[in-house]
Amino acid sequence: MSLAIETRNLFKTYKSRGGQSINVVHDLNLQVERGEIFGFLGPNGAGKTTTIKILLGIIYQTTGEAFVLDKEAGDIEAHRKLSYLPEKPYYYEHMTGLEIMEFYASLFGIKDRALCERLLERVNLANDKNRAISQYSKGMQQRVGLAQSLLNEPELIFLDEPTGGLDPIAHIEVRDLILQFREEGKTVFISSHELSDVERICDRVAIINKGEVVQQGSLDQLLAGGRLEVTASGVDQGFADALKKDDYVVSFSGDRLILDMPDDGDVNSVLEGVLAKKGTVVSVVPRRKRLEDLFLESVASDNVAKGRRLFKMTDKDAPQAEEKA
Repeated sequence: MSLAIETRNLFKTYKSRGGQSINVVHDLNLQVERGEIFGFLGPNGAGKTTTIKILLGIIYQTTGEAFVLDKEAGDIEAHRKLSYLPEKPYYYEHMTGLEIMEFYASLFGIKDRALCERLLERVNLANDKNRAISQYSKGMQQRVGLAQSLLNEPELIFLDEPTGGLDPIAHIEVRDLILQFREEGKTVFISSHELSDVERICDRVAIINKGEVVQQGSLDQLLAGGRLEVTASGVDQGFADALKKDDYVVSFSGDRLILDMPDDGDVNSVLEGVLAKKGTVVSVVPRRKRLEDLFLESVASDNVAKGRRLFKMTDKDAPQAEEKA
């Protein structure tokens, strides 16, 4: 197995206002294989951004090891082969899309306008290359960022919330571009709260909580089993309402009731109830978990309140040296 990223017993410790040591990253062990799309997930304050900063060589770990493209994190040779698109990239808004591309190309020592134009065409911005960035929508700014990230022909691309806040069309366009990166043999490391996107495009994921990896592996392995989908016809809304409970999701498609339930639930009782109502059981289909289910199970004990709202680290608890963990 050839690894693009590996961390071994990684720690990053800060001091709180009261002088207490806080491990923002705690004994973190990651393995990201070359040529895959890897999802890096966790609630707010879990240590995702801190980990990315260490991998990029922006900050240094307190203890442990971090390797990127077979070099220690921060190595200049590895830097030449990677790129990073932050969640909120900053652009000089008076510049045009093409000028932005040429500016960032110059930082790599690249003087090739044709390359800049080709990359803008690839992200569907050829017709907007001479418009000022201030006139770009959020989706267009995200696409010019992706074009910029390809200037140095990277082997490894870090993307922080690449589809956050985009409209549905821009969302799909960006997601399709990321899939193209994998087809070209690039490794893509995505930090995101868009779990549906991660489940759709990622090969493997890691979920971290309080700086520690709590789940890591392929989605096929992590999401195998765990749920049943029961479809029935000939039952009314009252019957459906009676089925509703924690972890049971009830909906209708036309006149058919669809029940999504845990595979250890009392499915026999459900089927008997349908028959007692003179209804028809259409199907009982086992299916894998949703990534949302796995995520909530992995962090629920500390981070999930009623209504499935994630707690954020308070100013009092957060290390002052860190803007966003």
